[in-house]
Amino acid sequence: MSDTYFQKAEEYRIRAEYDRAIAFYNKARAVCKKKSDVSGLLDCCLSLGDTFRAKGDFREAKDMYAEGLELADALDDRASEADALSGLGLSLRALGDWGRALELIGKAHKIYKGLRDRQGEAFSFWATAGTYRIKGDVKRAVSTYHGALEMFRALKDRAGMAYSYCGLGGSSRVAGAFGDSERYYKTANRMFGHLKDRFGLAYSYCGLGNARRMNGDYKNALIYFRKAETLYKKIGDRVSYAYTLWSIGTTYKMLGEMDRAIESFKGSAEFFRQTRDPRGMIYCILGNGEVDYLCGKRAKAEKAYLIARARAEKYGFTIEKKYAETLLRALERNAGSPVNLP
Repeated sequence: MSDTYFQKAEEYRIRAEYDRAIAFYNKARAVCKKKSDVSGLLDCCLSLGDTFRAKGDFREAKDMYAEGLELADALDDRASEADALSGLGLSLRALGDWGRALELIGKAHKIYKGLRDRQGEAFSFWATAGTYRIKGDVKRAVSTYHGALEMFRALKDRAGMAYSYCGLGGSSRVAGAFGDSERYYKTANRMFGHLKDRFGLAYSYCGLGNARRMNGDYKNALIYFRKAETLYKKIGDRVSYAYTLWSIGTTYKMLGEMDRAIESFKGSAEFFRQTRDPRGMIYCILGNGEVDYLCGKRAKAEKAYLIARARAEKYGFTIEKKYAETLLRALERNAGSPVNLP
C-alpha cells in the first residue's frame, strides 16, 4: 500500500502538482511508520523535503531533511545521507543561512565523491554555485556553474544542463553581462521546452524577462514575466513567483507606473513573508523605498534603504548591501532616475 501511495505521489510531483504529491507522500509515510519500514520512511522524508522546497515551504522542508538525515544515519545509508545534507543545505540557504548551507552541501559533495556518484557530485556543484551567488561571490558562482554544466554534459543530463544554464543566466545578469544572461536563458528555455519541464520553463521565462528589463525592453520583459507568472500560479510555487512579482514591480517602476509597481511589490512581499525569505524581503524594501523617493517621500525612502542595508549586513548578503548603499548615495546626490537593479 505504501508503494502505491508513494508512486502516486511521484507522478504528481513530476507534474509539479505539489499539494497532491505531499498528500500522497504523507499517506505512504503513515503506512511506513505503522509497518516500522525505516527505509520506506527515509524515502518519504527525502521526497517530502524536495516537494516542500519546490513549493517554497522551507521550514517544513528543513524538518523533513533533518528527519531523513537521522534515518539515513540509522541505516548507514551514505547516499541518502548526502541527499539529506544537500536538501537541508538548500533549505537553510533559502532561509538566509548561506554559511551553514555551504558547509552542509560541502559535506554532501565529499560523500558523493567517495561513492563515485557523478550525478550527486554534479548536483552539489550546482547547489554550491547558487549558494555563492546568494553570498555575493558572483565570480565563484559563475565558475562553479560552469563546472556543474560540464559535469551534467558528461552525464548527458539535459535537465541538469538546463538548470546550470539558468544559474549562469542569473549570475551573468548580476555581473552586468546582460547579453550572456539572455543567451543562457534562451538555451535553457529551449531545453526545458523539449523536456516539458513546467517549473524550468517558468524559471527561464522569468530570467528572459529580467534580461530584457536590464536592456530597457520593458514591453517584452513584461510578456516573459506574465508567461512565468501563469506557470508559477499553476504549479503553486510561491517563492519563485514572489521573485517574478518583484521583477514585474521593478519593470513598472522603470516605466513610471507607480501604482502598479506598489501592487506588485505588495504581492511579492506577502509571499516572501510566508516563505520567510529574508533576501526577497530586502528587495521588496528597496523597491518600495525607491517608489517612495520617486513620489517625493525622501525621508520614507531613506528609512527603507537603511533598513534594507541593516538586514543585508545581518545575513551577510554582500550584493544586496551594495544595492542599498548605491541607493543611499543616489539619495544624497538627489539623483531622480530610478535604479534598475539586476
